[in-house]
Amino acid sequence: MIWGSRRRTRSRWGRSGPMTRGLGALSRIVSVAWRRSLQLRVVALTLGMSLAVILALGFVLTSQVTNRVLDVKVRAAIDQIERARNTVSGIVNGEETRSLDSSLQLARNTLTSKTDPASGAGLAGAFDAVLMVPGDGPRAASSAGPVDQVPNALRGFVKAGQAAYQYATVETEGFSGPALIVGSPTSSQVANLELYLIFPLANEQATITLVRGTMATGGLVLLVLLAGIALLVSRQVVNPVRSASRIAERFAEGHLSERMPVRGEDDMARLAVSFNDMAESLSRQITQLEEFGNLQRRFTSDVSHELRTPLTTVRMAADLIYDHSADLDPALRRSTELMVNELDRFETLLNDLLEISRHDAGVAELSVEAVDLRTTVKSALGNVGHLAEDAKIELQVFMPEEEVIAEVDPRRVERILRNLIANAIDHAEHKPVQIRMAYDEDTVAVTVRDFGVGLRPGEEKLVFSRFWRSDPSRVRRSGGTGLGLAISVEDARLHQGRLEAWGEPGEGACFRLTLPLVRGHKVTTSPLPMKPVPTPPPSGPQQVVSPSSQPSVQDHAERQRQREHADWRG
Repeated sequence: MIWGSRRRTRSRWGRSGPMTRGLGALSRIVSVAWRRSLQLRVVALTLGMSLAVILALGFVLTSQVTNRVLDVKVRAAIDQIERARNTVSGIVNGEETRSLDSSLQLARNTLTSKTDPASGAGLAGAFDAVLMVPGDGPRAASSAGPVDQVPNALRGFVKAGQAAYQYATVETEGFSGPALIVGSPTSSQVANLELYLIFPLANEQATITLVRGTMATGGLVLLVLLAGIALLVSRQVVNPVRSASRIAERFAEGHLSERMPVRGEDDMARLAVSFNDMAESLSRQITQLEEFGNLQRRFTSDVSHELRTPLTTVRMAADLIYDHSADLDPALRRSTELMVNELDRFETLLNDLLEISRHDAGVAELSVEAVDLRTTVKSALGNVGHLAEDAKIELQVFMPEEEVIAEVDPRRVERILRNLIANAIDHAEHKPVQIRMAYDEDTVAVTVRDFGVGLRPGEEKLVFSRFWRSDPSRVRRSGGTGLGLAISVEDARLHQGRLEAWGEPGEGACFRLTLPLVRGHKVTTSPLPMKPVPTPPPSGPQQVVSPSSQPSVQDHAERQRQREHADWRG
């Protein structure tokens, strides 16, 4: 039986599970609505405070009405018992031949007949009478009426010679319920004669119930009216705020012509005027900035194109002089070499400016081919290997043994890798630089990791800005222009890929290029981590490019072919 009881208990809890979940879901919905809706909070708070006021007012008014009705009843009952005392005294003292019990019963009948409930006589209303003479010694007590309905406490006051009253619940032949009992001693020949009048409170109770019901109905109607008023008033306040929110959202989406309607001269109208003034100012400034940006990009593109012709002429003259530099004296020969080197940098800068202007104008296009990205990495290493040789830096390469075929523009991807590797060499502080490649079903990633100066917090975003340098005093070993990483991140976006950076001061930096294997696929994850993790290197082959194994570049033509868009962080 005990086990059966436990099973029934679990069954009851099981049935209450959906109810509990439903209440939990309802509470969450109400919580969300409470946080998001200003109008709901205003209406709810108004209803709550109004309900508290109505309840307090109803309690006070009901108490006042109840006390007033009962006070009137008590005064009328006291007047009635004064008259009843005279009637009882006259009957008891009139006939000495009657017995005491007969006299008491006659007096009771006389009193009750004068206040027949059907006649409605008397201000205090109908009542029942009780007459009692307590027993004294061998004499037995005499009474008339329902003596057992009189409370002992009230009888104690009357025995002491005091008139008193008390509320009690009685059950008589003609009435059952709350009643007012008034007691008083009488002046007659019968010693210790006590008179009690029982006044039913049915009418008073009905009156009080009617008052309470009326007040409850009125309070409910008033509460509904207050809710409607609060809803209308809050809507007058909330609607302009919601309108301002919608217009602000559309303004943020680029609809610069959106404005708030101005109605009247109140606070909301002033809010609309202020919002419109702010929107007009922002729109004007945004338009000016867009025009300035377009002008700046147009200026950069035009200047780059215009400088190409004189640069070509100067380049031809410099090459001619450089070819005959052996016939010059050492000072002129050195000047010729410096001039050629600076022309190389100047030409690279012009090419970068033209490339970034094409990205700004949105006319940059991809020449997609299905290539093995390992070959692209090797090509980039061959083009910047002389930088590692000059800096005595070891290049460590980790790539898969199998082919990694991806649909990319090999020229742009190689340029990205050249920039990243040259950037790492510039900041490696004579420590090794690691190049890793990994791929999964959808993407391929290449990371370039150095262990040099690193990046300060926040610089992982600034590093892709144009002409940004963390340390302006650092020597540009790679000969970059300051646009390489800016162009690289645009090339990565053109492939619908990502180029990200991580670094910590003194711990080095890591740049990760993630590209889709198939053109048009979206990059959501990367097969290589951005931050360093304490795991062994990949199982793929490791190629260590030592300074002694790197190719040396001797003549100017070979240097010009190898020097490309290298950038630096500092």
